Amino acid sequence: MTAARRRIASLSRAEVVELFSRLRELNPRPTTELEYRTPFELLVAVTLSAQATDVGVNKATRRLFPMANTPAAILALGEDGLKRYISTIGLFNAKAKNVIATCRILIDEHGGEVPRSREALEALPGVGRKTANVVMNTAFGEPTIAVDTHIFRVANRTGLAPGKDVRAVEDRLLEVVPAEFMQDAHHWLILHGRYVCKARKPDCPQCVIRDLCRFKDKTVA
Repeated sequence: MTAARRRIASLSRAEVVELFSRLRELNPRPTTELEYRTPFELLVAVTLSAQATDVGVNKATRRLFPMANTPAAILALGEDGLKRYISTIGLFNAKAKNVIATCRILIDEHGGEVPRSREALEALPGVGRKTANVVMNTAFGEPTIAVDTHIFRVANRTGLAPGKDVRAVEDRLLEVVPAEFMQDAHHWLILHGRYVCKARKPDCPQCVIRDLCRFKDKTVA
């Protein structure tokens, strides 16, 4: 079979609009499952969430944030003090080091505030493009889409935005997602991938977009 034949056909614009209309009807006001109250809390939570579950991160930040939820307060804890709060999270040693370094930069270069620009966010230790996109979208309302494994899977399976890597999928999503859905597209897609279009056994019988989806190996009831 040739690569051309294996390639999943992309959805038409009308199908893309229908897909997001259905997801919006199910969940009109989607948001992250990470618990936060300020941009800084979100930045810390997303940094901690790499290779960890939102549930696990929330358990840790429920202990951490009442004690320290500003750059200065976390710096006062110190790296070892921070580790005591986040030790249940995978890679907590490296993450504690990055969060402490980030707090120093925020204080020294940004007046203790989380910067709004991608360049400044990605200059923070442990903050890559995906984390920057989450903060820009969720904290500051920017029309960005952070492509994680869930969104990568949904975009490729459905034909919404096929791509060989996460950046290709992100770029394609920014092209095909209509403006009216752009702000919330990240949340709809990640939640759909997490709870319906699961990696091992997608719940196709309960999927509201199954008739639009190009995935050939749909599960049956």
